[in-house]
Amino acid sequence: MRDAIEREFVLHFGEMGSRWGINRTVGQIFAVLFLSPEPLCADALCDRLGFSRSNVSMGLKELQAWNLVRLQHLPGDRRDYFSAPQDMWAIVRTLIAERKKREIDPTLTKLRELEFAADGADDHQSLRIRDLRELIETLTRFYEDMDRIETERLIAILKTGSRLSKLVAAGARVIPMNKRAENL
Repeated sequence: MRDAIEREFVLHFGEMGSRWGINRTVGQIFAVLFLSPEPLCADALCDRLGFSRSNVSMGLKELQAWNLVRLQHLPGDRRDYFSAPQDMWAIVRTLIAERKKREIDPTLTKLRELEFAADGADDHQSLRIRDLRELIETLTRFYEDMDRIETERLIAILKTGSRLSKLVAAGARVIPMNKRAENL
């Protein structure tokens, strides 16, 4: 049973990895390391996944570039061993930080360049570029604020936000939003 669950998890992670911008092999390598209670060497990953040594090596390098695996050495063994972080929140924080660095930061740089090149023009394109830059900067500041909060507090904030959202939704059923706005 355990092998069937691992196989399904690994296959699914490979599929999802390709949708998240990493290749299937990298997703499957991460999935095996994520489920493994102990660090694994490249040979063990090759055996478990049936991948070539070069594919596993390239996948591990990509995971290291994303800061999603940790290189370790075991006493008396010259091989490199790898493990995924045990803290789920550390994984999520790492993924968000890496995606921001690779996707959001270059987009903000380009938007700022385009805005500068427009030289204060008030045409439709310039205004749309400015609005998009301002939105992304606002979201980035929010992310940076949340990233500074220790995990336990962040979890509490998220749970409170979920409860607040449900309360607002329930209130909207009692007092429709447009009526409430008129009364304010």
